[in-house]
Amino acid sequence: MPGNTFGHSFRITTWGESHGNAVGVVVDGVPAGLELSEVDVQKELDRRRPGQSEVSTPRSESDTVEILSGVFGGVTTGTPVSMFVRNRNANPGAYDYIKDIPRPGHADLFYMEKYGFRDHRGGGRSSGRETIGRVAGGAIAKKLLMFFGIEVFAHVIELGGIKAGPVTFEAIRDNVERTAVRSADLEAAEKMLEQVRLARDEGDSIGGIVEIIATGMPIGLGEPVFGKLDADIAGGLMSIGAVKGVEVGVGFECARMKGSQMNDAFLVDDGQIVPESNNAGGIIGGLSTGLPLICRAAVKPTPSISKKQKSVNVASMEETGIEIHGRHDPTIPPRMVPVAEAMVALVLTDHMIRGGRMNPEYLLK
Repeated sequence: MPGNTFGHSFRITTWGESHGNAVGVVVDGVPAGLELSEVDVQKELDRRRPGQSEVSTPRSESDTVEILSGVFGGVTTGTPVSMFVRNRNANPGAYDYIKDIPRPGHADLFYMEKYGFRDHRGGGRSSGRETIGRVAGGAIAKKLLMFFGIEVFAHVIELGGIKAGPVTFEAIRDNVERTAVRSADLEAAEKMLEQVRLARDEGDSIGGIVEIIATGMPIGLGEPVFGKLDADIAGGLMSIGAVKGVEVGVGFECARMKGSQMNDAFLVDDGQIVPESNNAGGIIGGLSTGLPLICRAAVKPTPSISKKQKSVNVASMEETGIEIHGRHDPTIPPRMVPVAEAMVALVLTDHMIRGGRMNPEYLLK
């Protein structure tokens, strides 16, 4: 199965299955001289860890990371950094009852059609647990970006039809981890949480929208034709299993605007030419403008629901009903926040290195 590697000069290869022995990642292209320990990675993994609130799956995993290579004496060596997390609370037998019944909304049937068989233990590689490797790799990317003043953070702006109001960057930093739904609008967060509870009680699930912001952006990241910064960000976010749409800046709203409304006019600020507004979301012509990067990902409802659905038994080719039991998130966006941050950080780090902007001397004391 190809397609497990993401990135160019800074790239990750994730591996492992949801109910196998472990999941992990190999990060290639990490500059030498970066101070790195399990603590740096663990703090990010703890944010996506299951069982941390009522809006996540009750599967109990510590998701404790171990670094196998690429670090010596607490400093990166410039060789591939390999990390893994053991699956300690796996329960593969819990999926035996649906091994011949593909789950609606999942990749089950299409893995089977493509490869002739599939790992029915929680979906194997198609499980959301694969994102552990992304978050671990993203933790390194975020630490590298910090040396250059770039921060990446995300928040839930819509969940179950409840929309958050406008918030400042400071509110996002301060409030996101204060709510189970990871919305910076604390009033809207309470309403979102109620929608999660209602869906869970009905045996259903809800989707939403995650907004990702990067501040401290330099000018000119990206390649003008193939390799546009926004194209790579869209590809990274769309590679997350639950994401069904991505927009940058005003996004789809631009289709309802006039050019005079959409265009970010220029002005002089402290001797620099800068855009007056940021409808473009910090990227024009595939290149970063120096303004904050703003993008959003539309996340579908969790496909594993206990409400009865229609399916087919592939062994008998008979139509049947399916009710999915077990431990599943009633909504995905809150736990996707660190995953979305990781994917954007990976793209930005890749472009920083590709563009010759990440001088290793910054990393050395």
